[in-house]
Amino acid sequence: MIPLFGEPEADGKRDVLEGRLLSLALDALRLGTDVVLDFGCWSRDERSAIRWLVESVGAFCDLVYVPVDLETQRARIAHRQSTTPDQTFPISEADLVHWRTLFEEPNAAELGGHEVGSPPPGWPGWPEWAADRWPSFA
Repeated sequence: MIPLFGEPEADGKRDVLEGRLLSLALDALRLGTDVVLDFGCWSRDERSAIRWLVESVGAFCDLVYVPVDLETQRARIAHRQSTTPDQTFPISEADLVHWRTLFEEPNAAELGGHEVGSPPPGWPGWPEWAADRWPSFA
């Protein structure tokens, strides 16, 4: 985000960029190419939508989750900010603590690759939910 837009959030462009990356990933999967998506997916709904979309093109989704404790996360943030400040956006202690409360840790069913549930109430399907979550998703 910083090299593209000069800031980490850039007026919602992160969601637009992630939507384009997701569309491109699905195109690659349709061609039989392996894909690794390495962005947040902080919510169970995000992960479920991606799993559903991946399976809808006949591919397999493997969720890899690497837990990181608060102290390790603080150390990594400090290291990035001291070694590559031009490529790292500042994260305050308050932001870090708040963001950790927003993350929904994957449960055993998610990690085991079990069937994806229904989208949240009010959504007809995961494609519609995904198009709302990632506005550029085609």
